[in-house]
Amino acid sequence: MAKPASLIHTPGWVTEFRKFIMRGNVVDLAVGVIIGAAFTAIVNSLVKDLFNPLLGLLIGGIDFSNLFITLKGPHLATLADAQKAGAVTLNIGLFLNAVLQFLIVAFAIFWMVKVLSSFHSRQEAQDAADAPPPVPTKTEVLLEQIRDELAVANKGADKA
Repeated sequence: MAKPASLIHTPGWVTEFRKFIMRGNVVDLAVGVIIGAAFTAIVNSLVKDLFNPLLGLLIGGIDFSNLFITLKGPHLATLADAQKAGAVTLNIGLFLNAVLQFLIVAFAIFWMVKVLSSFHSRQEAQDAADAPPPVPTKTEVLLEQIRDELAVANKGADKA
């Protein structure tokens, strides 16, 4: 016979894990990773399909992705051919592509964060403008009453 649900003991770490997983920054991080993966595909295409051909044209028609140095093995025309032949290569072009992709991602994220921060600042300013004035505390109300009574007492003393 199964135990009633109220008698089943849940380990303490399960509750801690639930709290950890449901924290806002963990969920935000997960969303960021997913968006980052999708964004990486866009940047890869931007670098491979747009920037590399332009850079290759500017530096004399060199295919940037095939910029490599053969350390050991046959010296072939393309990186793919050299790798198929088992050559040991320094893949300078692929490294430069990775650096370029990183710089593009960093630049795009910088501007995205800058734009989102300005939207956030505007929203905070709008919320502050729309918010009703804060309700005075009991201490503030009491101090205002004391101030008002002192002002009345001072006016009475001036007339006498």
